[in-house]
Amino acid sequence: MLATNGFEEAELVQPRQALLDAGHTVTLAAPDARPIRGVNYDPATGTSPPAAEALTPDTTFDAVDPAAFDALVLPGGVTNPDTLRMVPRAIEIIRAVAAAGKPVASICHGPWLLIEADLVRGRRTTGWYTIRTDLRNAGSEVVDAEVVVDGNLITSRMPSDIPAFNRAILGALR
Repeated sequence: MLATNGFEEAELVQPRQALLDAGHTVTLAAPDARPIRGVNYDPATGTSPPAAEALTPDTTFDAVDPAAFDALVLPGGVTNPDTLRMVPRAIEIIRAVAAAGKPVASICHGPWLLIEADLVRGRRTTGWYTIRTDLRNAGSEVVDAEVVVDGNLITSRMPSDIPAFNRAILGALR
């Protein structure tokens, strides 16, 4: 999993726990070793207050060998992917995992990273409502579904889609 400050907490914590519960090893990588803090989007108010606890990354992007991993999960939140798409090493990791044909799963605003890595052209995807024009402009066929699987790309729209997102990731790893 790649993340930095501003990740949507449920979109990182719940898939990570589902993977752990299924017996997979999960590595959280961040730009540096400092703890990162997520947010919890409140649809009633349209605000994203900070999560109660910060998470300490297991490693840094510079230490990640994409060949050592079976899949990649990219949580959303607005700030997290918007920040990471400006981090060249994050994009290199995403491209390397995708080029190896391994699953790359992204939810909410996370597909911004797939756009930056030029992975959505000619592919079916979904994402948070406000990034769908970005996905279309990048050449994707955008679908309004809780999860879309197109080859090794897995995309989902929002936190309420996490159960379907998790099932798709686990299915791809079987």
